[in-house]
Amino acid sequence: MRGKVSENNRPIVIKDARFVHSAYSPKDLPKPELPEIAFAGRSNVGKSSLINCLLLRKKLVKTSSTPGRTQSINFFLINNSFYFVDLPGYGYAKVSKAVQARWRPLVESYLKNRGTLRAVVHIIDSRHPPTPEDIQLQDWLRIHSIPVITVLTKIDKLSRNAWQKNRVQASRAIGVNPEGVFLFSATKKIGREELLAEVVRRLAE
Repeated sequence: MRGKVSENNRPIVIKDARFVHSAYSPKDLPKPELPEIAFAGRSNVGKSSLINCLLLRKKLVKTSSTPGRTQSINFFLINNSFYFVDLPGYGYAKVSKAVQARWRPLVESYLKNRGTLRAVVHIIDSRHPPTPEDIQLQDWLRIHSIPVITVLTKIDKLSRNAWQKNRVQASRAIGVNPEGVFLFSATKKIGREELLAEVVRRLAE
């Protein structure tokens, strides 16, 4: 059934996931029909790997060795019921200012005007403090009352003793409650079920 995210509060099973559309300008955005979860983060933060892990797909969202390669908003239809929306990565110095200037109105137009957007999954590298761009995005989303799911990724690169310490430090930097920040590893699938459950909860709201 189109639009149905889950059934009887059971864990969601990803039966179908496919790429359907790329938007390079606000006029290219598809008609808003189904609920959407957007994914944002710095270039090379592991955004594609995180989405693939959630969907249990290896290469649905293309990963690139060249940060900043994605220059469009990409829509993936999941179970014919909702969309995962991959936003362009930010903060890569080698991407020209002209290209970044084209991204900004596209991304801002999508985030501010998309009535079907349920939340933004903001992905931050757990190994480093949040960057000024990370903090700026959190502040911007907060100002515009856009729900955020904050994720610290690549935690398999840290010792377990550092997980909570880095989560507290990152939370303070971006001004959120540490308990609301998810820990995640696409490589080890750590945190996948918890994050997917939160995504489904937001989709149902």
